[in-house]
Amino acid sequence: MSALFNFHSFLTVVLLVICTCTYVKMHFPAILEQRTGFRGFFWKAARIGERLSPWVAIGCFSMGVSIIFF
Repeated sequence: MSALFNFHSFLTVVLLVICTCTYVKMHFPAILEQRTGFRGFFWKAARIGERLSPWVAIGCFSMGVSIIFF
């Protein structure tokens, strides 16, 4: 089943994109300098990860628990 039709999979993909973009921006900031176009989407995801890091961390933790136990 595709991640677009399964909410749990969609949430997993969104959280992983946010965490990955934040990690890449911390280690290689030149990659995500462009704020418009295709790379602008990833810049915005990295920005969400930077500003909402406690909430993103809680989401990732709960996602991990739900994958392991459910």
